[in-house]
Amino acid sequence: MTAAPRRGRLAASPLLPMLAVLVVAALLYLPLMLWANVGPASRALASGADLGCPTALACATQLRNPVLPAPGQLVQGFRSLSVPPTAPTSAPYNGVVTGGETLLGLVLATGLGLVLAALLVLSRSFERATLPWLVASQTVPIVAIAPMLAVLLGQYGVQGFVPKALIAAYIAFFPVAVGMSRGLRSPDALQLDLMRTYSASPARVFFQLRLPASLPYLFTALKVAVTAALVGSIVAEISTISFSGLGKMLAENSRASDTIALWVIMGYGAALGVALVALVGLLERVVTPWRAGR
Repeated sequence: MTAAPRRGRLAASPLLPMLAVLVVAALLYLPLMLWANVGPASRALASGADLGCPTALACATQLRNPVLPAPGQLVQGFRSLSVPPTAPTSAPYNGVVTGGETLLGLVLATGLGLVLAALLVLSRSFERATLPWLVASQTVPIVAIAPMLAVLLGQYGVQGFVPKALIAAYIAFFPVAVGMSRGLRSPDALQLDLMRTYSASPARVFFQLRLPASLPYLFTALKVAVTAALVGSIVAEISTISFSGLGKMLAENSRASDTIALWVIMGYGAALGVALVALVGLLERVVTPWRAGR
């Protein structure tokens, strides 16, 4: 009797599809790496460069700055940028800094998004007056805003961690506001009529009907917002004066043309994004336990 439910839970788990994609990517990586690196290796050999290998195919796994690093180069790159993990130049340390900026930005974005969503739902005049401007705010390139905001905040002594978090919040608040406003409007007319039948006040309708109904929408929006906040944090670190963070590492290694290090840092950034989305998913399970079985 218990085998079938277990098989059903296993089939419904996202772990198996993720592992299948990982296996396919691993199988395709080596031929793609060779295909991408044979051309540069062939041109380098044709120009007379001594690469220490006889053919372009043999050199494809030994290029100093490959298009796609060989597996051994990736392993060595991860080792050199990860040990010791608490060093200011290590990727784990800088990943924690970027993660902290992202989480602070997400908290600020969530607070602002919730307030805006409530106002958009409760006031049609506010929605008509502000929604076009909210949409327009997301069309401004963050690369242009980040240095301006850093300079402006620097004039008031706000430096370091906070400006990056504010830039992350600027990118992340819009998905929260839009998703939450849709969630607050999700109760159907029969549910609203029932609350009015019991003479419920607007505040009671909001907190006892609209807000609980909007929680699934909120967490869906937060999963989008946290990835946007991560991108905002990294772009802010690249675009402003930064002494730590994955964006700072990307900028430094890009100037040094160290493509292996860039791939390693991008790997850490992807892992950080997955971890942050998983953290939001865990919070969703805690706040909405009635949806855990879905």
